[in-house]
Amino acid sequence: MSAPRVLTIAGSDSGGGAGIQADLKTFAAHGVYGMSVVTAVTAQNTRGVHAVHEVPAEVVRAQLAAVLDDLGADAVKVGMLGNAAIVAAVADELRRVTSGARRVPLVVDPVLVAKGGAALLRDDAVERLRSDLLPHATVVTPNLPEAERLTGMRVASEEQRVDAARALAGVGCAVLLKGGHGEGDEIVDLLVDGERVVRFAHRRQATRSTHGTGCTLSAAIAARLARGDALEDAIAGAVDYVQRAIAAAPGLGAGHGPLEHGVAPAP
Repeated sequence: MSAPRVLTIAGSDSGGGAGIQADLKTFAAHGVYGMSVVTAVTAQNTRGVHAVHEVPAEVVRAQLAAVLDDLGADAVKVGMLGNAAIVAAVADELRRVTSGARRVPLVVDPVLVAKGGAALLRDDAVERLRSDLLPHATVVTPNLPEAERLTGMRVASEEQRVDAARALAGVGCAVLLKGGHGEGDEIVDLLVDGERVVRFAHRRQATRSTHGTGCTLSAAIAARLARGDALEDAIAGAVDYVQRAIAAAPGLGAGHGPLEHGVAPAP
């Protein structure tokens, strides 16, 4: 049987630790066939994003159409989109696989701001992301600052985080609210799927090897959904994969990520 096909729509990270590069490494580790649509080229390393060139929306649309018309996809992951025109083009093209009888799983990582503070989604695109793309998602994976910006709600406590995730899920998708930006020795990621709230708790590792972990997590979820996992199982496996990758990171660079130098294949 051929390998599942997983498409990433995201920006390129010249340092190799996040974006398209991290996604393709994650796909390979999960034994799926990775395809890519590049939305932006970034001058980026472990210290931050130094320049961004957004790909014209019509070129993003052409890439996406070329992949779907020929290769198809068993799951799609969306990361950095950059601007409203790209959001609109991606949402329009993805409707052919995220609606109808055979709905392809769609994982949306709402990349709004880089860890160093560089804006990766323009202000006028945030509402279009909420209205045009999130209703078609299987799951959206915001971190705490992204959840605050998308909902306008505080996320200081776990109760507030559940409320914010439920508000975001009101568009029709499940929400995995990542807790890595919170305080304390324990990180809790919260899945809100309908009435269910599922906690994924793990101990915070003493490391700076976290560059690209959000990209890696969403890519791993997409790969596992393509392989047939149920959503909760896909998230549990993806969280474990990222934690093992962080633990195995080699300690190079100022703020390198777990996948710059690769990890063992995922189970």
